[in-house]
Amino acid sequence: MESLLVLVPLAAAMGSFLAPGRGIASWGFLTSLVIPALATGLALDVYHHGARRISLGSWAEPLGIHLHMDGLSVIFLLMTALVGALVSIYSAFFFDRQSARHFWPLWLLMWAGLNSLFMVSDVFNAYVVLELVTICAAALAVLSGKTESLQAGLRYLLVAMAGSLAFLMGVGFLYAETGMLDMFMQSGGLQGGPVTAAAFGLMTAGLIMKSALLPFHFWLPPAHGEAPAPVSALLSALVIKGSFFLLLRLWVGVFEPVGLTYHGAYVLGCLGVLAVLWGSYQALIQARLKLIIAYSSVAQVGYLFLMFPLLCTVPEAPWAEKAWAGGTYQAISHGLAKAALFLAAGNLILSTGTDRIHYMKNIASRLPMTTFTLGLAGISLMGLPPSGGFVAKWMFMQAILESGQWWWAVAPVLGGLLTAGYVFRILGHAFLLAEKEARMLPVPFVLEKIPLILALCSILIGFRAEEVIFMLQEHMLWTVELEGGP
Repeated sequence: MESLLVLVPLAAAMGSFLAPGRGIASWGFLTSLVIPALATGLALDVYHHGARRISLGSWAEPLGIHLHMDGLSVIFLLMTALVGALVSIYSAFFFDRQSARHFWPLWLLMWAGLNSLFMVSDVFNAYVVLELVTICAAALAVLSGKTESLQAGLRYLLVAMAGSLAFLMGVGFLYAETGMLDMFMQSGGLQGGPVTAAAFGLMTAGLIMKSALLPFHFWLPPAHGEAPAPVSALLSALVIKGSFFLLLRLWVGVFEPVGLTYHGAYVLGCLGVLAVLWGSYQALIQARLKLIIAYSSVAQVGYLFLMFPLLCTVPEAPWAEKAWAGGTYQAISHGLAKAALFLAAGNLILSTGTDRIHYMKNIASRLPMTTFTLGLAGISLMGLPPSGGFVAKWMFMQAILESGQWWWAVAPVLGGLLTAGYVFRILGHAFLLAEKEARMLPVPFVLEKIPLILALCSILIGFRAEEVIFMLQEHMLWTVELEGGP
């Protein structure tokens, strides 16, 4: 089952590359049916029987390559399956035949890379699949062929390559220190000296560049703002979550036992707070809807990094579980809500020919379903109950207050207010009556329905917090005992 999560999109990517004409999208539809079923089966298995670890090619530790599936892995796999399936259906109706020939092979190959990343146990293989995801994402970002998208895509590629180089250098230092590549076994061989510190710094720097954490966020708004709407949804909802997932794996599973994360966690927490405030402010002053959503991604990514000072400084503290659950829930709710927003923006562009909010007047009466989608996704981003965003911020606030680190509360409090500002700014234009009715093209029903489903999911996951928290608490990364491990 685990191997099929990678092999199915790989085979579909090859099939879509070779398929003639309209048969290209059928490979995406097939993958959209199979991957969610496989991810659900794996999630149920982990839910009932605990974390799983398999050896590829029957090679035992420490020589073999392994896949590791725990609660964190399956939650990210399920989010990727849901968002990927719905964006695939949307894309089948969105792209013309010429764009589809490039989109489908790249997207399906990137899907395989993301699934591999969420199950990888080997740091060098993590680098390989991270590069696969990065190259496909950069190619998708320039799919429109416009000068602006080419410039943004090149900037994204250069920053991502610099991050990959830093990460690879860190892998080399880790291997020199421990003589092994399995991240769940490396912590036992780390000495905590200069070599370990160099690996820690390089790998962290590389991954936060790919995650677009401030001050390395400058590539994200133009790349997401100029890409086609389905690509923007994938980049924001899934791609930046891949590097964050890997960073979390390394900090908690590899470097935390040697005590290197104590001071670094506060640095990441401060950068996260700055990202929340700066990204929200920039979203508040933008004139284009896609740039508002893109800068909102900068802010929402900042929330993810609040979990590090709450989680890594005292990992066995009673509030650590709440920080762990809050950060993961933030990643899920943001992925669903942001995909919905970018797809809704795509519908507005198809209908009006522009994403400038000054031309969005009276769309509430012309495109009521798209307007409702914007409102629902905005509720989750603001953190209003009963959305998934509310659960995330509530768990964060509990961890902040229990730990006595009250200064971190500035992010969820002020960030929520600023988020409400740009969400209501969008909706305010949508309900304004226009002096002169602009010509608007009809949007296919399917294209309006898909982002609405994603927005509804970002609300409904707030009702099922018990299962997610159980998965994270019962199968937390540091409780996994490896046979033959340290």
